[in-house]
Amino acid sequence: MLKRGHAHSQWLDPSLLHQTHSESLEDGTVLEVQARLSRTGATQLFLGIYSADGACIHERFYDQRPGETTTRALLWGLGRARRLAAEARQHGDWIINQ
Repeated sequence: MLKRGHAHSQWLDPSLLHQTHSESLEDGTVLEVQARLSRTGATQLFLGIYSADGACIHERFYDQRPGETTTRALLWGLGRARRLAAEARQHGDWIINQ
């Protein structure tokens, strides 16, 4: 079970439909990326990185992804989450710069 952080509570709106992609890396790290359209039609994006035990390592909520469809935003977010995780593994810590 994932232990959600503050960014996820800002993101959460059960009335809005969203697309989700989740994957587990070889070390058990979980990446979760979600994209949706806001009530005003803006593409929004959430990305979360969680440790193997579900602890929140990094979360980010993008209120707008101008000019992107939800599919494009989801793909960008997945690439961003993978890069953040790879950089953290390379440096041996989970201090992630925004």
